[in-house]
Amino acid sequence: MADLGSLNFKGRVAVVTGGGRGLGRSYALLLASQGAKVVVNDPGGGLTGDGTDARPADDVVREIVAAGGQAVASTDSVATADGGKAIIDSALDTYGRVDILIHNAGNVRPGSLKEMTYEDFDAVLDVHLRGAFNVVRPAFPVMCEAGYGRMVLTSSIGGLYGNRGVANYAAAKAGVIGLSNVAAVEGAAEGVTCNVIVPAAVTRMAEGVDTSAYPPMGPELVAPVVGWLAHESCSVSGELFIALAGRVARAVIAESPGVCRLSWTVDDVAEHLEAIRNIEAPLVFPVLPDGHNEHIRYSFELARRSSDRGALHG
Repeated sequence: MADLGSLNFKGRVAVVTGGGRGLGRSYALLLASQGAKVVVNDPGGGLTGDGTDARPADDVVREIVAAGGQAVASTDSVATADGGKAIIDSALDTYGRVDILIHNAGNVRPGSLKEMTYEDFDAVLDVHLRGAFNVVRPAFPVMCEAGYGRMVLTSSIGGLYGNRGVANYAAAKAGVIGLSNVAAVEGAAEGVTCNVIVPAAVTRMAEGVDTSAYPPMGPELVAPVVGWLAHESCSVSGELFIALAGRVARAVIAESPGVCRLSWTVDDVAEHLEAIRNIEAPLVFPVLPDGHNEHIRYSFELARRSSDRGALHG
């Protein structure tokens, strides 16, 4: 099991969705080993999200209790608003509070963009993206009222860069980033942080993939990153963290400086394309404290300068 060292979670209550297996299990065990009371949520379905099985969540709870920790199982599904509320209510009803929310639940229904069914698209969004909202929505006001909260949502490399055969998964994972950014912005004055983990580990989600040449990629290499993001000492919000094969890094949305003109034609875009796309000096507008408006102010200032130059040369 991963270890956080001197950091602990005594007195904290954590909800971990998808906590019965793989990465979620590793998160739940780590938090519990460091003193957190944990709601282990997992309906126990298959990789596609079908079926239910209480054993995965129950097994993790038994493991935590046997080690001297405190935990309860939840088998509600994040895929519905009622399920999301029931998961958060499990923490509130059992422990009277919710300090940490880690949304890790996932399913996969691969298929090419030419052939993917609407049912498969919706089924994946229901768990990954709507599922994130379904637990964030009831937890967020409770955290704000308490003046404290730590949320960690899960994206993926597919959400950042895309991949073949997973349009539903990639779209959902990209959407999670937007949701996290809003939670970070709205939670900043309330003591609530929200960050995104972009993990990679060899779990059952890698079923069918030849991993024989992979470096060590166990969940224990990801869990400490999530643990820190869930800890009271976490000093960032609205950020993206990569955890893959022992590498921990920050990912950002970056822009080229671009080109600002008083007017544009299609030919002008083609003529200036190299400069437009030049990313050698990237611009990054962090979500906090005011990335949205800072982006607008930057563009407005360039427009003003272009206008001033035009007036001088008019």
